[in-house]
Amino acid sequence: MGDSSGTTSETTDAALISRWVSGDQRAATALVERHAQSVAQFVVSLGERERTEELVQDTFVRAFQAIETFRSDSLFRTWLFTIAKRLVLDHRRSERRRRDDVEVQEDHLVVSFDALDGMVGDERMQQVWRAMQGLSPMQREVFTLRVTEGLPYNEIAQMVGSSAGACRVHYHNALKTIKERVTDA
Repeated sequence: MGDSSGTTSETTDAALISRWVSGDQRAATALVERHAQSVAQFVVSLGERERTEELVQDTFVRAFQAIETFRSDSLFRTWLFTIAKRLVLDHRRSERRRRDDVEVQEDHLVVSFDALDGMVGDERMQQVWRAMQGLSPMQREVFTLRVTEGLPYNEIAQMVGSSAGACRVHYHNALKTIKERVTDA
């Protein structure tokens, strides 16, 4: 009949969005229940463990406020990740303004390690996460989206504002760097 790899989810999301736009509040609840965990994991992977719940809520508030701008040619989950990423970046910009003497990127790396270190007990995984801290922000984001969310390169490209080919290169360079650092550890 159809491709079972995600068609049901996409169709269901589209149906829920349509129902929500028509005034069915239960449809909005169903969308939140379906995607909140993935958005939370994505936010944590960006180093925002302390504000995860708030950022997830804000993501859905913004999504529902701008639902008319959602293009059904991409996955609803991808659109939510894009909104969450923007919220995280906005938060970091405001933090940078408040603390002129601290470089936000380095602060993010420390927070990311602490958040992940608390969740991961295995020493090998800790080595992987430490190795990730040496990646460029783009490599780290592409690697995280590919590994933790299992997203295809074309969806990752939409989220990071790049091409699928460039994302593939970032992922493979990140993987090579991580393998070298973990092997050397």
